[in-house]
Amino acid sequence: MTATVECKKLISLVARNTKCYFKDKFLFFVSMITPLILLVLFATFLRNVYIDSFKMSLNGLTVNDRVLEGITGAWLMSSILSVSSVTVAFCSNVVMVNDKIEGNLNDFRIAPVKGVTTSIAYFISNFFVTLIVMLCLMLIGHIYLAAVGWYIPVGDVFMIIVDILCGVLFGTLLAGVVESFISSQGGLSAVSTLVSSMYGFICGAYMPFSQFSEGLRNALCCLPGTYGVGIMRNHYMDGYLSALADEGVPQEALSAIKENFDISIQVFGTEIPLGAMYGILLGACAVLLAAYVAIVIIKNKKK
Repeated sequence: MTATVECKKLISLVARNTKCYFKDKFLFFVSMITPLILLVLFATFLRNVYIDSFKMSLNGLTVNDRVLEGITGAWLMSSILSVSSVTVAFCSNVVMVNDKIEGNLNDFRIAPVKGVTTSIAYFISNFFVTLIVMLCLMLIGHIYLAAVGWYIPVGDVFMIIVDILCGVLFGTLLAGVVESFISSQGGLSAVSTLVSSMYGFICGAYMPFSQFSEGLRNALCCLPGTYGVGIMRNHYMDGYLSALADEGVPQEALSAIKENFDISIQVFGTEIPLGAMYGILLGACAVLLAAYVAIVIIKNKKK
């Protein structure tokens, strides 16, 4: 009976946190604006730069323009979605921080609601809010890819959704751990700005690791976020690589594209298989979950 009552409280809190986020239209706009700006910048200014980079890897071979346009767009979409799964999670977790700042948590403590239930509700709500934003971004990106050149098999579309779920889980847990120590608007702004400006570069989303020095590349490949980008890249790019092979592009050129654009990730000269990428990312999620649980337990013991 007690478990049923607590479950109802949890559902009510999740609904309340989700409504608080979407009630503020500006928050949703902020969550969407950065990735949409990147997509617009790519389509208007950077598209030719990416296309020239892929042409260099093809060593002068001529291929279908739709394949070339599509593969550059797919590379960008894999970058945007993998980064946004973390940056949007930090942005959408603002409800938890605002409740601390505005004193709403004190009201929850007076009410017959366990602190653990409140913390779980924040996590679940942030996960669903981030997932909704990510699926909206994916839909917009896929409309663009369909317009310029669609070569993604149905199976890879399904796996992209799985990749988004994994990325959102990682981002939500990371945001929950980091922002559990923030209790001011200034701290929230500082952390959000830092994550938004740096995360895309340190995980290799905006600039391929092939452009970095070997030491820095190996160091950054130790970060779990790198493999969130890696799994997304594989499922976005495989169909286009197959289309390039059908166009007569030799295996050497395809291997160069994989290496130059981080479709295959190498650490200390060893290529990391796709299954290992999932293992590293989900292993990091397990560590973050343990840390989040520990933080929740310790904070509730102090009250």
